[in-house]
Amino acid sequence: MTFLLWSGAVGSWLFIVTFLLDGWTRPGYRPVRDPVSALALGSRGWLQGANFILCGLAITAGAVALAGAVDSVLLALVVAVFGLALVASGVFPMDAMRGYPPGTPDETPTEYSRRHTWHDRAGMVVFGAIPVAAIIATSVLPEIGWKWYSGLTAAAAGAGFLVFGQAWEDDHPRAGLVQRATIVVGWTWLGLLFAHAAR
Repeated sequence: MTFLLWSGAVGSWLFIVTFLLDGWTRPGYRPVRDPVSALALGSRGWLQGANFILCGLAITAGAVALAGAVDSVLLALVVAVFGLALVASGVFPMDAMRGYPPGTPDETPTEYSRRHTWHDRAGMVVFGAIPVAAIIATSVLPEIGWKWYSGLTAAAAGAGFLVFGQAWEDDHPRAGLVQRATIVVGWTWLGLLFAHAAR
């Protein structure tokens, strides 16, 4: 079970490292504006697609062991849903738009493909699950430090989700930056939760 917990931790952190490095080195990609999901498009898109799927599977596997480690089936279930939604985000990539990949019109389509619709639905689950998991953690983890850290994470990740949603709708030039900050906050907490449970 310890191996599964560490798999969840590594999956959480590897997701961050992969999209940060790939985003900053991808030709034509603008990490401050473009969402992480756009990295699954273009000639190097397979890398982010694999990042979604493999890290999602690792987190889901970790969730299996989390139930016993923190004595909360509910927390483990929410984390498993999060992991599976990450996998779905990789299986159903978003549509090309807003200038990426290079050569794509710099505008938002009036109609979306079915796969993009499923990607959006999976994304809502992903970003909604982290604050919910963190709120649950405040009541099931006995350590006062973890209660505070989880509560702050829930507030920050929830606010980040809402701000990013509005920034995306407005095509704000820093929408990608807001999303990245939200992901780093939430996924870092999740990885540390797995590591804490493993110890």
